[in-house]
Amino acid sequence: MSPIEALVVLHPVSARAAAGRPVSECLHPLPAEAPALRVEDRGVSRGDGVFESLTAYDADPVDLPAHLQRLARSADRLELPEISGAVVEAGVRRALETAGAGETTVRIVVTRGPEGASEPTAWVTAAPAADLSDQRRDGVRVVLLDRGMRSDAGREAPWLLTGVKTLSYAIHAAAAREARRRGADDAVFVSTDGFVLEATTASVLVRRGRRMITPPQEHGILRGTTVTRAAAVLSELGMPLESRALPAAELSDCDALWLLSSGRRAVPVIELDGRPVPLDREVTAALERGLGRPQD
Repeated sequence: MSPIEALVVLHPVSARAAAGRPVSECLHPLPAEAPALRVEDRGVSRGDGVFESLTAYDADPVDLPAHLQRLARSADRLELPEISGAVVEAGVRRALETAGAGETTVRIVVTRGPEGASEPTAWVTAAPAADLSDQRRDGVRVVLLDRGMRSDAGREAPWLLTGVKTLSYAIHAAAAREARRRGADDAVFVSTDGFVLEATTASVLVRRGRRMITPPQEHGILRGTTVTRAAAVLSELGMPLESRALPAAELSDCDALWLLSSGRRAVPVIELDGRPVPLDREVTAALERGLGRPQD
């Protein structure tokens, strides 16, 4: 049985085709098990599309405007038709109405559609969020893996689509499998010129003394929406977040290390390449309070 509780197909989803239509006419709820995708869709055959994942609490999506903005930027980088933010937002809210209460993971997908199609294929799903409380409490083990490109590759070769949330996640999945082969839980990518980039599905946050550091977007990484929220939490602690080039060597003696993402929130790293990393329970707890379920 599918874990998906709600599926809403968005058609049309391009701003041009949706203009002038009631948004409700663009939303097509389907059973989770319904056939909804053509096998020749280029999102399936080529990974030619973009997506966003976000968390909702009791049908209230977290950082939805930021996710919609990033989806639009990713679609623009792939030269997809302009996406209607109003249609996508309405699809998210319709899916969450069906999914109901609790912590939910929402996934928005937009593909180029079948060969020759002028209108993208798009849908929204909602499913119960995975229970990651043990990772947030106990931490994870991580290895460093070479990404095979320089930190300036995105500027020198923009067709590599660094920093874009595309459906082409085979490399990320392969890196996660390699991490498990090495006895770890996840991997952090490092550029060939020695700079920390990002984890397979998360941003990296480092503490050195009172300094909090995250790698810069200029190094071709995806700017995590959770990083922006974490910056506000850290500012309240008197530990402003700095975005700068982070040599991998600085991780060897860091005072704490986290992986940040919408689903994970803030997961502490307790081991890096087989060496222990200090677990900062105070900052971890503050991040969990600030990034978790909103308090009344």
